[in-house]
Amino acid sequence: MRPTIMEGDLLDQSVDVIVNSWNRNIIPWWLLLPQGVSGAIKKRGGLQPFREIAKCGPIELGGARLTGAGLLPFQGIIHVAGINMLWFATRYSISESVINAMDLVHRNGFKSVAFPVIGAGSGNRGLEFALRVMTETFEGITSKVDVLIVIFSKP
Repeated sequence: MRPTIMEGDLLDQSVDVIVNSWNRNIIPWWLLLPQGVSGAIKKRGGLQPFREIAKCGPIELGGARLTGAGLLPFQGIIHVAGINMLWFATRYSISESVINAMDLVHRNGFKSVAFPVIGAGSGNRGLEFALRVMTETFEGITSKVDVLIVIFSKP
């Protein structure tokens, strides 16, 4: 499959579910400084998704968990463990995050999903590397779901 790649704000997309590039969920969410996608979700969507993800316990690298969307207009948020404990994304963590997020999309019957560029921000890998890994991973996935990869840009 080939996702649509666009610039914009992940939280402004008209999709069923969004993906939050998260961490291994070992450090309590309330100790983390809000930044990137997570910071935007906390600011606009409230704390409920993070209270829910905290109840999931540690997440394997590249794993994915579904929570509610808080105050955001989505059916849910898929949190992926896209970075390791050193706040670094790898080819493995990015690829597995995409695969496991898409598995949750399919299992829950979502018709559309928007991804940030996993690993490009807090994952310290840069846009080019992270986007290449994501698009290569999507090439190996068969799906009829509408998928967006949103490169963050301010209006």
